[in-house]
Formats: sequence, C-alpha cells, structure tokens
Amino acid sequence: MSTDRPAAFRAAVERGDADAAADLFAADAVFHSPVVHRPYEGREAIRTILRAVVQVFEDFRYTAEFAGDAGHVLWFHTRVGERELDGVDILRDGPDGLVELTVMVRPYSAATELRARMAALLQGG
Repeated sequence: MSTDRPAAFRAAVERGDADAAADLFAADAVFHSPVVHRPYEGREAIRTILRAVVQVFEDFRYTAEFAGDAGHVLWFHTRVGERELDGVDILRDGPDGLVELTVMVRPYSAATELRARMAALLQGG
C-alpha cells in the first residue's frame, strides 16, 4: 500500500512528537517490542510506548530508509545513556492507518539498557 504515513511517522519521530506518530496507527495496530516477547495491541499502547521512547533515546536520527510492497523500514542510530544503539523500525500500512510496528535493536548491551529504562518509565518508577 502506498501512502504517506511512513514519511509522516518518520517526521513525527524525528521531531519527538510521540502523539503525532501514534495518531498514524489504526486503532487495532500491533507493536512488536525488541525486548518484550508479547506484542502490545492498540494505538493507545503504541502511544504510551512512543512517549517513553522519546524520553529514553538521546541524539536520535534515522540514517537510512527502505521501502517495498510488504512495508517500510527506517534504520536509526541513537544513544541510551552511555550505550550506542542501532535499530530499525519496520512499518506495515493498511487502509485505516499503520497496522504494525516492529522494532529491532543491537547490540545486546544497549538493548538491555533500553529494556531497563523503558521498564522504569512504563511501570511508573
């Protein structure tokens, strides 16, 4: 599906606007976390996660972009505390909005730091 939602998602994330990014998702969209086995379901769950991510990621920037019939991939580089982190946002679009976001990150040491910081924010402490 060809829409401008992946570009709008990228622009919103780059300016740190988690709400604008979340608004692009369908109400029943799914988020696959790089550090949690069970997917998060629904736009509001994605909104909560994106709000935490913009607090945790430092010096965030997209460095490459790939698109095809099956979806859109945004490659990023950021820092979590003292750890450098590379990752990808994989987006799938649907008729009513983005339907899926899968995030993969590396290296493991940065992923564990990301997990700890996100858990602290999402669990309120």
